Amino acid sequence: MRLVSAAILASILTSTLTATMVLTPTATVAATSTGTHLVEFEKMTWVEVKTALAAGKTTALIYTGGVEQRGPQNANGGHNLMAYATVQAIAEKLGNAIFMPVLPFTPNNANAELPGTIGITNDLLAAILERITEQSITNGFKNVILMGDHGGGQPVVYQQVAAKLDGKYAAQGIHVYYCDEVYNPANDAFEAYLAEHGYPADLHGGISDTAEMLYLDKDNTWVRRSLLATAVGDPVVDGKAQIGPNSPHNGIEGDARRATRELGKRMFDLKVDYAVKQIRAFTQHP
Repeated sequence: MRLVSAAILASILTSTLTATMVLTPTATVAATSTGTHLVEFEKMTWVEVKTALAAGKTTALIYTGGVEQRGPQNANGGHNLMAYATVQAIAEKLGNAIFMPVLPFTPNNANAELPGTIGITNDLLAAILERITEQSITNGFKNVILMGDHGGGQPVVYQQVAAKLDGKYAAQGIHVYYCDEVYNPANDAFEAYLAEHGYPADLHGGISDTAEMLYLDKDNTWVRRSLLATAVGDPVVDGKAQIGPNSPHNGIEGDARRATRELGKRMFDLKVDYAVKQIRAFTQHP
């Protein structure tokens, strides 16, 4: 009886394996990706990427972050935290986009007095952006959008790379754009809101950065909340940090003490909305 059962079991397994091996590529694709809203390139399989492209997700988002000191209260990788969340939200809201792995380094310079910055050069950024863009095009994307969370290299490097590659590929119906609205215009809109509501001006490591990081810091590892009460830096007057012999010079330009998660959400939503509007305008070709 045991021998009969084993034989039957072997027959069932053989039939199952045979059926699996003769699945068409289309069937395999459907099995892996049906009902899944995937927007993150590095967490997708090649099958899922190919299926998404065929379904119309032909816009690639290339977003840069950065590692730099941002005051005693904020972790050095804040730009990467914000970049990842922002580009993911942009891709989801667009509905036809996939975002590439966030580039964690941008033009900057380390400083032994405030050790927390790892920077690259403008030339290196340009080379990396160009390479990632062309690799995205080779994979099958028809629109590539360049964006950044850190000011290093903006706007010149991004503009130059986008113009160069758009000129190279436009005749093939492939386009490369620089989305600047996610950075300066969105930040300017938030600063206008702060001024209107009586908050102090800030530039780096102040209310804007700290509030957005608070909003995104789900596991309490990115912002040192115990230090918020003393998060005061060099004052900002007429858009410039006033650094003197008695100024804190602690990496904060502005005053972060009134930062809240609610303000952070406002900043985050502005960036996403500004970017989505501009990208849709770019990609709505006649």
